[in-house]
Amino acid sequence: MLAKVLGPRYVQLAKSWAPTLCTWGSVGAVGLVWATDWRLFLDYVPYINGKFKEDK
Repeated sequence: MLAKVLGPRYVQLAKSWAPTLCTWGSVGAVGLVWATDWRLFLDYVPYINGKFKEDK
């Protein structure tokens, strides 16, 4: 469906850039957690959330 709207050239470009975008997205997410309060994000991870119950 996307190929009909954008055309085959742009679909090929999107496929070739997908790994790079995923990599930089992951780097950005880790950087965001590092630059902000890590606890704010990690409280939503089930395994890690249980480790810090006594700190609150």
